[in-house]
Amino acid sequence: MTDLGISLSEIELKIRKLVVLKDDLLAKNGELVRSNEELLRQVEQLNTENAELREKLNKIVIVNALGNEKEIEEGRTLIRSLVKEIDKSIAILSAEH
Repeated sequence: MTDLGISLSEIELKIRKLVVLKDDLLAKNGELVRSNEELLRQVEQLNTENAELREKLNKIVIVNALGNEKEIEEGRTLIRSLVKEIDKSIAILSAEH
């Protein structure tokens, strides 16, 4: 009977340890679930910010491209007018000879 009492005590002790372990695991699982939810919110927020920054970057790229295009056209116009003046000068010099 003593062996049976010891065995039951050992079983009871192991069951209590398992219950404590289960409670610890449930608490840790709850913490992990909350942490996961917070991280998911952060990821969503960062994705939103990333999309906004990409949109701003695209706008800046478009504005810079248009600005460069305008500068290129102004440069072409200036070159055309300089070529016309050079042609006039050559015509005048050729007419004098």
